[in-house]
Amino acid sequence: MSKVTTTAKKEIRIRHSKYENKRTFVLLSMCLPALILIFIFNYIPMGGLILAFKNYDYSKGIFGSDWVWFDNFKFFFKSQDALRVTVNTIAYNVVFIITSLVGALIIAVFLYEVRSKKLLKTYQTMYFFPYFLSWSVVSFIVFSFMEYDYGILNNILEKLGMEPILWYSEPKCWRFIIPVLNLWKTIGYNTIVFYAGIIGIDPTLYEAAAIDGANKYQIARRIMVPQIGALIVMMALLKVGKIFHSDFGLFYIVPLNAGSLYSATDVIDTYVYRALVTGGDTGMTVAIGFYQSLVGLCLVLLSNWLVKKFSEENAMF
Repeated sequence: MSKVTTTAKKEIRIRHSKYENKRTFVLLSMCLPALILIFIFNYIPMGGLILAFKNYDYSKGIFGSDWVWFDNFKFFFKSQDALRVTVNTIAYNVVFIITSLVGALIIAVFLYEVRSKKLLKTYQTMYFFPYFLSWSVVSFIVFSFMEYDYGILNNILEKLGMEPILWYSEPKCWRFIIPVLNLWKTIGYNTIVFYAGIIGIDPTLYEAAAIDGANKYQIARRIMVPQIGALIVMMALLKVGKIFHSDFGLFYIVPLNAGSLYSATDVIDTYVYRALVTGGDTGMTVAIGFYQSLVGLCLVLLSNWLVKKFSEENAMF
């Protein structure tokens, strides 16, 4: 009898294993197109990193060009603009990370308290719609507000008896305009991610806290935020990995590449683009891109190590 039972259990395990393998294969096959695209556009181009150490000559090709090793890196770090664009890149991205995560978390908590489905869909659309707008479209919207003669803002200032402002010649204004535009455009996506995490929390936890006398603020602080802590950390780590990269459209298209605004809008990506367009120095641009990616990887590893040291369950890996 025991032999029959053991044989039956083995057959069940084999069938279950075959079912799981078949199910896993189906799920992996659905990911195959995305994996192929990632391999083509993210891994194959990595062979071009060799240009960071060469003086690229179109007639000689990638592998025939002369080696210059670290000269391309030295050219960037010795330039008078290196410190300015690096500081701008890091400072803006730190502000972006803090404002987008905190703002999205607050709005996600508020959305969870909305009981009307119609209102909830309206708010979600209102917050998420800017995410789909290209920076070219946003630049026209911004221009309609900030154009000197017919812009909405200057018309309001004139009606209030104030002098109009040359917005595209005032770098100090753009140090506030850029973070506001980034928050307006990206907060919807981050909000949806956090909202999805919040609605996945067991509602009995809220009910128990309410019975114990907790108010809405205490529930959000003691239950919602800790329960999605891993999600918050993951989003933060992904953003930290891109701290040396910038949204090209935000810093180049929206300010209309105005030279008078370079002190406030020039970041590593825009600097590299102009260097490639005006000077055609492919080696230097690849070197800077390699430098950005390497530093981003180090920051992700360092941030994950720090998170793992204090809270291992919230670390990404």
